[in-house]
Formats: sequence, structure tokens, C-alpha cells
Amino acid sequence: MNTKKLFIASCIALITTSMVFSIRGDILDSLGADFHLTKEQIGFILSPAFYGFTVSILIGGALVDWLGMRRMLLVSASFYVIAVLAIIFAPRPTGPIGLTDTPYLILYGAMLTLGLAQGLVEGVINPLCATMFPNDKTHRMNLLHAWWPGGLIVGGLASYALTKAMGLDVAGVAASTMTFGWQLKLGLIMIPAVIFAAMIWNEKFPQTERVEAGVSNAEMMGDLMKPLFILLWICMWMTASAELGPDQWVSSVMGKLANMQGILILVYTAGLMFVLRFFFGGVAHKFSPIAILIASSILTAIGLYWLSTVTSPTEAFLAATVFGVGKTYFWPLMLGVTSERFPKGGPLALALMGGTGNLAIAFILPFMGGWYEREGASAAFRYVAILPVVLTVIFTGLYFYFKSQGGYSAVKIDTAMGKARA
Repeated sequence: MNTKKLFIASCIALITTSMVFSIRGDILDSLGADFHLTKEQIGFILSPAFYGFTVSILIGGALVDWLGMRRMLLVSASFYVIAVLAIIFAPRPTGPIGLTDTPYLILYGAMLTLGLAQGLVEGVINPLCATMFPNDKTHRMNLLHAWWPGGLIVGGLASYALTKAMGLDVAGVAASTMTFGWQLKLGLIMIPAVIFAAMIWNEKFPQTERVEAGVSNAEMMGDLMKPLFILLWICMWMTASAELGPDQWVSSVMGKLANMQGILILVYTAGLMFVLRFFFGGVAHKFSPIAILIASSILTAIGLYWLSTVTSPTEAFLAATVFGVGKTYFWPLMLGVTSERFPKGGPLALALMGGTGNLAIAFILPFMGGWYEREGASAAFRYVAILPVVLTVIFTGLYFYFKSQGGYSAVKIDTAMGKARA
């Protein structure tokens, strides 16, 4: 087993997943114009991507020990290609469309397929990382998930470069040029998908940590019924919504509020996240991960509210700095804490957390679109800022709970006996 190659392939697979996120966000207005969609309709068309993500990550997490990691990643790569081609070649309507019209159904199905592809990636790479690095899970999760913002940067900069090269931001640009522009941007997603598929084509994958330790299905389910896991699961709804919901709308919202190319804000915050996760991923080992989650919640709340009030690019970048730093450790620490405190839960525990995170985004996006439509662009961010305020209270309570228990510590599985020990 080539651990280094598998880890790199996992990073490229995650890059593909996040490129979808940044490129899709950048083309929303052009896609909406071509298909005559309202902002709320766009929100509903985006939702199946996250429903699909949730379904496939849950199914994948439950079946990864049976289906095999390599097979699941290869299916994911093929789904990326199929979904992108379906969106590019979907028929263009001549006027407003409804939920049962063919173009709408094709877009809906393609977004669902993209979500399935993304979920299969998450369903594999998280337990794969935990299995390959059992004594360094949180740090390795931070390194792996540094490539989520890495992919946002790649996709965002590529989209911005094409916008400038093709003059897509110039008033009066031809409709055909705008259409070709968003199609070209979307097509870029197929490149890393083909690369990671080629890398793993003949590679051997390990069994998951749970299987190697001999943990039974009953023991696995027992870990998932613990009150702390359920509380973390509830928190994942809010951390994911606060982190990723605004990211999908930031290009459009910042264009309205700050009169700028909003994709640059996405790229900038992604850059902050990449640096912090990649170079400072071990921070969780120096401080309690719960304490870091408290700080993240406070900064995210401030950053989101500030972003809802900006009127200039300079102010937008300042607010985005606070938001970007705040949201950096949400996703990897939620997964890291889950894998450390509930190792018997195996891939299913991580799948439940990742799937829940994406289901949360599917719920929040139409709400954000509706707030945007009815109350203006700023409302979309202002209301979401309430979630990290609630998280601050919950994580503070958890901090004092662990302190009363002698401090936060990881639970280890005895691979010989299949027993967990603190």
C-alpha cells in the first residue's frame, strides 16, 4: 500500500469537490440568466447537490467496508464527468421555467449527481485518513482538509482568470460569450476528477480502523447513540451552515453590496483557510480543540455580520479576514473530534457528521436565497450570523464539561482486543 500516493489522491479528490463549490458559485448569475431562473429557484436547484452529497456520504460511510474505497472513488470520478456534461448540454429555455420543465429537471438531476460524487469522496477519504494515521488524526484531518480551500482557490482563480480573459465582466458582452464562459469554467472540474481516478486505478487500499480493530456493528452503533455524539451532530448542522452557506452566495452578495467581483472574497478566505490548516494544523494539539471551536464561533459571528454591512471592497476584505479565520477549523475539527472521541463509530460516524454538514447546507441555501430576494443581499448573511452565536454557547458548555472530566483527550482503540480506552 502506497500511503503517500493514497493521501495525495485523497487531496486531489477533495480539490475536485471544492472546485465544484467555487466554480458553481461563480457561474450562478450566468446560469440563472441562461435558464431564466429566479434567485429562489437557483437556491432550490443548488439544494439537491447537498442532498446528494448527504445520501452518498451516508450510504458510502455505511458500505465502505463492503464496497471498497477504490471502487467508490472511481464511481465518484465518473459522476463528476457525467454531471458536468449534463449541465453544459442541457437545453436552454426561451422564458421562465417551472419545476416540471425539462431544463429544470436536467439541472436538478445534474446537481444531484454532483452531490453524489462529492459525498462519495468524503465517505472514503475521511475514514481512509483516520485509518492510515491512527495516532495523528486531527492533524492529518487538518492537512487533508486544507485542500478544501485549496480547491476553492484553484477553482476561484481559474474562474476569475477566464472572466477577465473573455471580458465576461464587461458591460454589453454577447450572450453567447457569457454562455460559453460559464460552460468552460464548469468543464474545468473534469480535469482533477480524471487525475485522481488515474492515480488510484490499480492502488491497494487498507481496511478501515474499525475493521482492523475487530469492532462489531453493535459496538459501532453504541458509539453513535452517546449523548456527546448526538450533541456534536446537532452542532454540525450549524457549523456547516455558517461556514459553507455564505460561501455559495458570496460572489453574488458581494457583487451587490461592495460592487466587486465577489469570487475574489471566496478566493481570499480560502487562502486564509489553506494557510491556517496546512501550516498550523497542529494547533489543536497545543490547545483544546473545543477551545478553538469557541474562538472560531465568535470570529465567524462577527465576520458574517460585518460582511452583511460592507459597502466597499476594502471593507469587504477586512470583514472577510475575520470570517475566514473564524470558519477555518470548523469542518476538520468537527471530524477530528468525532474520530478521536468515537473511534468505534468508524466510517459511519464520520459519514453521519459529513452528511449532516452537507444536508444543513441544502436546507440553508433556499432560505438564504429567499432572504436575498425579499430583504436584500445583506439579509442573507445577517441572519446566518445567528448560528455561530448559538455555537459559542454550546461549545463553551462543552469546554467546561471536559474540564470537569480532567480535560479533553482522545479515545484509543486497542487493535488487538477491539476495546476503546481513554
